[in-house]
Amino acid sequence: MSTPHRQRTVPRIVLIVASVIAALIALAFGGLYALQREARAHVEAALAPIGTASRIDVAFWLTSVELTDVRLKPPPNWPTADMLRARRITITPDLRALLSHHVHVRAIHVSDFTMTVLRRQNGSVEILPNLRREMEAADAGSTASAASAPSAHTDLPTDKLIDHIVFDNGSFEFYDRSVSNPPWRVTVSDANAQVDNIHLPALDEPTHVAVTGALKGPAHTGHVSFDGIIRIASRDSQTHTTLRGVDLTMLDPYLLKKAGAQAKVTGGTLDLDLAATVRGYRLHAPGTVTLHQLQLAESSDPLDSFLSIPTRAAIAALKSRKGDITLHFTLDGDLHDPKFKLNENLMTELRAGFAQALGVSAQGVAQGAGQTAKGIADALRNLFGASPPPGAPAKQSTKR
Repeated sequence: MSTPHRQRTVPRIVLIVASVIAALIALAFGGLYALQREARAHVEAALAPIGTASRIDVAFWLTSVELTDVRLKPPPNWPTADMLRARRITITPDLRALLSHHVHVRAIHVSDFTMTVLRRQNGSVEILPNLRREMEAADAGSTASAASAPSAHTDLPTDKLIDHIVFDNGSFEFYDRSVSNPPWRVTVSDANAQVDNIHLPALDEPTHVAVTGALKGPAHTGHVSFDGIIRIASRDSQTHTTLRGVDLTMLDPYLLKKAGAQAKVTGGTLDLDLAATVRGYRLHAPGTVTLHQLQLAESSDPLDSFLSIPTRAAIAALKSRKGDITLHFTLDGDLHDPKFKLNENLMTELRAGFAQALGVSAQGVAQGAGQTAKGIADALRNLFGASPPPGAPAKQSTKR
C-alpha cells in the first residue's frame, strides 16, 4: 500500500534535483557574466591612456574580445590625428593559459585600418610609439609590484606569447621627414600584413613578417611585398622586398638631387628585388632595380640633375635605350656604425650603376640621410619592449 507514497516522492526528488541544477547553472552564468564585466573593465582601463573604442564586447564564454571603431592617440608633432584607426580589433586569448597564469594570445585581428609610420629627420622610424610607452609603463608597474610583494613574484606571468597578428584590408601611411619638410608621404593601400610568433619579453625567437599592398601613383598602380624572418632582439634577419610597377613620381625625393633646380620625372615605373640578410649587425643585401619607360622633362638649367647626372646628358642617353635600364647593386655595412647610412649607400650604388649603364660620368654624388634598416629594427624592438643587446665597438663600414 506504499506505492502511491513512493510515486509522490519520486517527482519531489526530481524537482529538488532540477532546482539545484538550475541554481548551479544560474550561479555559473552569473559568475561568467561577472567575469565578462570585469574583463571589459580591464580592457577599458588598459585602452584609456592611449586611445578610445566606441564599443567593447567580451564574448560570453570569454573566448574573444572585440573592439569597434578604435583610435589610438599620437604623440606631439605627429603628422596625423591618430597613430592607428581600425574599424574592428578582435583579440582571441588562450583560456587554458590564463587558468595556469600565463599570457597566451592566439590571435589579434585588425581590420579596416589606417596605421601611420613616421621616419624622423635623423632616420629613426617610429611605429605606434604611444603603445610602446604604455607597455613599458605596464612592465615597470609589474616589476614594482613584484618588488613590494616578493611572495607574489612567482605568481606573475613571465612569458607572453602572441601567435598571430593579422592586419586586413587597410593602409599604411609612411611620412618621411628625412627627405623633405613637410614630410614626404607614401601610402600603401589595399594592405594586408601578418606577424607570427611574438615571444615576449625575450624576443629572441624567429618572428615571421609578411606585408603586401598597392602603391597608387598619378599614372600607375604598383605593388609591394615584404616577407621574411626577423629576430627582433638581435636584429638578425633574412628578408625579401619586391616592388612592381611603382610610379616613379612617388619616389622623386629619393631619386632626384636638389641642386638649384630639380629634374622632373614625367613618366616611368620602377621594379625592385632586394634580398637582405643581417647577421651580427652586418648587412648584406644584393638587389636589382629596373626603370621602365623613364622620361625626364627637358631642362635648360645646368644644375638640374637626375641621380647626380646632368639632366641633359641623362635624357640624351635614355633616348637611345627607350627608357629601360636595369641596375644591379649590393649593400654591405655595419649597422652598429653611425657612419653607415643605408639611404646614402643605396643611392651611391644606384647613381654609379645608372652612370655606368648610360655611359656618362656621375659627379657630385648627393649625401643621403637616415639609417633605415637600423631605425626599423629599433622601432620593432622598442614596440615590443625588448632591451637593446650589449653594445659593440663601432667599425668602419665597408663599401663596394
